[in-house]
Amino acid sequence: MIANRIMIILITNMKFSFPSLLSVCLLLGCRDAPDALGPGSPVRAGGDTTVENRTSSAYAVPAAGLTSDELELHLDGDRAFDSTFVSPPSLVNPGLGPVFNNDGCSHCHIKDGRGPPVVGANGLGSPLVVRLSQSDGTPSPAFGDQFQDRATYGHEPEGTVDLAWVESTGHYGDGEPFALRRPVVTLIGLDGEPLPAGLLLSPRIPPPVFGLGLLERVPDAEIVALADPDDADGDGISGRVSRVGGVVGRFGWKADSADLDTVAAAGYAREMGVSNSRYPEANGEHELDDDVLDAAAFYTRTLAVPARAMNDPQVDRGEHAFRSMGCGDCHIETLHTGDGPVAVLRQQVIHAYTDLLLHNMGFDLADGRPEGFASGTEWRTAPLWGIGLAKTVLPDAGFLHDGRARTLAEAILWHGGEGESSRERFRLAPARSRDALIAFLQAL
Repeated sequence: MIANRIMIILITNMKFSFPSLLSVCLLLGCRDAPDALGPGSPVRAGGDTTVENRTSSAYAVPAAGLTSDELELHLDGDRAFDSTFVSPPSLVNPGLGPVFNNDGCSHCHIKDGRGPPVVGANGLGSPLVVRLSQSDGTPSPAFGDQFQDRATYGHEPEGTVDLAWVESTGHYGDGEPFALRRPVVTLIGLDGEPLPAGLLLSPRIPPPVFGLGLLERVPDAEIVALADPDDADGDGISGRVSRVGGVVGRFGWKADSADLDTVAAAGYAREMGVSNSRYPEANGEHELDDDVLDAAAFYTRTLAVPARAMNDPQVDRGEHAFRSMGCGDCHIETLHTGDGPVAVLRQQVIHAYTDLLLHNMGFDLADGRPEGFASGTEWRTAPLWGIGLAKTVLPDAGFLHDGRARTLAEAILWHGGEGESSRERFRLAPARSRDALIAFLQAL
């Protein structure tokens, strides 16, 4: 995998004349030719970092324009992201456990995309994890804030996760039927009995990790300006800013993290049980070197965004439907990045289709579990860039926070709360309009 990415790096960063570069791009799909598209074009979803790759490796390409030193650090991070951790003592990648969910970043974030909504997929652990808390929102004294269903040799896991699906049916306005499913999670203790009632459970799938460096650089002020917590304009949309330590939260299903260094550190500690300088052991010691942690964070910071598909009248009609149905009220098309240490991420016009705010998505999507600033009905608006490639990257990928939606149409039909009016416009629209909207999303 790393060798393939090195080839992509060489292609995306060599200085060709325009005709030869365009030829290479047409043959190998490496990145947008310079000036072939305007700097603010929606096709260039990630601004200057955008790459032209709509294959199963679309999420795994380094951002175009990285310096040689940045590329080297990106590759170091790639190795860290692909590493499998083992229980100590070990000379290589020690620190796993004693209880954990998975033993490597890439075992959950498949090809840098989503994890499947299953437990124990392919013997690689649990891509779907279960966050939990007591009824007052505080961590469980016995299990913390996440249930670990695997353990290293000589230790016991906290139990097992039983996942079942419950289906319901409905109809579009023209009578066409549809089916939806929702997960029912039961945590089973080591004695074979379900855990006591009263715990708040929230199943989650791993989100994709590309383009995160651009979202990290969107100024707090721009996100705050999009918020309307009291719905002052009366449009039914009242996005709220998540705050983490006084700054704007923007990562995670409930926007509980503000920067990618914290995201990486929390992932090592929570999912793998690997202590680090941000999440140390009780005695203050930690197992993961800061160099590895920094490289892993830089890797997610510098993964490119794939360009959207072009030149399809059906997609153009779908884009119009997306706007007219109100989807763009929360899935804001255009954001801007500010300054930062990575030059190619600075001052970019990006098209992530998110406002990075918390929204009440209604009872049907609620997990009932407060987290940080988010209530039990609120979720951060998920970015839509690259979403049309989700099943190209992972055929059994699911959508929404718990992977319940098997299709993009199902994801829309689950929207409630602030998304209910858009959902109903979609549900009641003619089939040709619904199909066009889905075609637009698949082109992203």
